[in-house]
Amino acid sequence: MQTVLTIAGFDPSSGAGVTADLMVFAAHGLFGTSCITALTVQSTLGVRSTHPVSGEVVAETLDCLDADLRPDGVKIGMLSSKDNIFIICNYIDKLRQLLPVRNDGGGVPVVLDPVLQSTSGRELLDPAGVTALRERLLRLVDWVTPNLAELAILSGERVTDRDDVPGACRALQAQVAKTRGGQRLGVLATGGHLDPPDDFLLMPDGETVWLAGERVDTRSTHGTGCALSSAFLSRLVLGDSPEQAARAAKLYVAGALRAVEGIGKGRGPMRHLWPLLR
Repeated sequence: MQTVLTIAGFDPSSGAGVTADLMVFAAHGLFGTSCITALTVQSTLGVRSTHPVSGEVVAETLDCLDADLRPDGVKIGMLSSKDNIFIICNYIDKLRQLLPVRNDGGGVPVVLDPVLQSTSGRELLDPAGVTALRERLLRLVDWVTPNLAELAILSGERVTDRDDVPGACRALQAQVAKTRGGQRLGVLATGGHLDPPDDFLLMPDGETVWLAGERVDTRSTHGTGCALSSAFLSRLVLGDSPEQAARAAKLYVAGALRAVEGIGKGRGPMRHLWPLLR
């Protein structure tokens, strides 16, 4: 059985974060391990507070897991602090040296879901952390899966509608290429706020494709971006090409939205394990 690692925050309502990631991995037949970067106090009604895990604990967790359960893929979500970003960079750099990471889907893919703020608007990474993410972490990952707001922050470009997305993705890719010897970052920009909700895939080689989406009528949409990123990683680990992985991830999320049984008083969770319940 292949093992995948999620490095992310803990959501006690299980709509997003490590608990959701582990369900996504299980739904794809993978064994998930996790390193928690922050504890959050939240429910379907929103985030009340966040509490970063110390860098020492994050480093010890990653070292302990790597010595016993070295991953076949890594998903990075909420980071919570600049210190944690530096520690995670050191870990990914070490992993890259031991097991080279390739953009073609082979090796050990590393996918970053840049969680910068909650849906309710609460800041989840301060400006110093955003700078560290842009200048350090983006140099080491293979894929980044921003929503439109995150794409605007990371690229420094205006992103308000569909026509802005390709240019911002190329700008982000070009910025990162300057810091990694020309090696290009793959970008999967999630278009959940577009109508229709199409996603845009920019390959490391510059090839592009729009991935058609469908609007599922439900309020149980908490953690859709998190699930898409984790499903995308899962499909890469299972051997899909990037385009195949992105299309399969979108189908997985659409299925999870269609299968929901509304719980909670706010934006409830999807049904992450729906492929196992048919």
